[in-house]
Amino acid sequence: MTTERPTPVEIRRFEAADLDAAAALLADRHRRHRLAEPLLDPAFEDPDAARREIEAVLAIEGAGGWVAVRNGVVAGYLIGFAKDAQTWGPNVWVESAGHAAAEPALTRDLYAVAAESWVAEGRANHHVLVPASDEALVDAWFSLDFGQQHLHAVRDVPGPGFGVVPRTELLIRAPTLDDLDTLVALERVLPDHLEQSPVFSRLARQPTAEVIAELKEDLAGSTLTYFVAEHEGRVIGMSIACSVELSGGTANLIRPHGAADLAYAAVLPEARGLGAGRALGEATLVWARDAGYATIATDWRSTNVEADRAWRGLGFRPTFRRLHRLIG
Repeated sequence: MTTERPTPVEIRRFEAADLDAAAALLADRHRRHRLAEPLLDPAFEDPDAARREIEAVLAIEGAGGWVAVRNGVVAGYLIGFAKDAQTWGPNVWVESAGHAAAEPALTRDLYAVAAESWVAEGRANHHVLVPASDEALVDAWFSLDFGQQHLHAVRDVPGPGFGVVPRTELLIRAPTLDDLDTLVALERVLPDHLEQSPVFSRLARQPTAEVIAELKEDLAGSTLTYFVAEHEGRVIGMSIACSVELSGGTANLIRPHGAADLAYAAVLPEARGLGAGRALGEATLVWARDAGYATIATDWRSTNVEADRAWRGLGFRPTFRRLHRLIG
């Protein structure tokens, strides 16, 4: 009995001539992803649209890519680039359009070659965005010692029978400039929380003067929608909603077309347990429905157990996993 050996794979640098093949792979990955989560934008099932996303990644300064070639055919690709080193340290990001393969195992071959180059450059902090529903692909990255760090998620907006009925001692309302000091404090709540166990985030803090200036501008404008939760005359929590196109933390493949975004939510630590977080989340869902959106997205650190519990409890379904590996 003879065992057929797999056809050898050649890993080489990404070339302009590889774009069409890479686009077909990405469009197919997105088509399969939408079978699991139909709320994602169908536009990227079109290879032309997928190609534009790949071209955009390649156009980022310092981006570099590799392809896996089997029997003369491009069977997978991987593209990485660096984000701000002050925020992320010496890093590499493989965004949602930065990888696709005919077989998940090819991801391992591609990463083995790419990582050698990245680490030789001193970039040992690696991130990748992976479709949450593709268990084989997620497992391929896990087998490369990546772990889950962040989740992007989506849900339909609620139907007409859904409404906010908070506990009687809670009032959900729009904020005013009179609430500014508390809003500044609430802007600090999430960064403070994420610095603690089990997240241990070390992201830089925004200066208070900038926070105040942005809040004043936001409250005077119309692109962001704020809600606050008031308890016994005191503001104890807030949420922020907007169109998903205004969210700087998501690439096009992650964004459902024409969706709303739950961009931020926080409750003062001493006021947790009163139901303010859920009431703010529900108010945001109702706002999205009444504003004409069909879908709403959000994201959170998966090690933020309170957020993970809250947003899953409100019906959000993970669409992309951000995986992370630190080589030290």
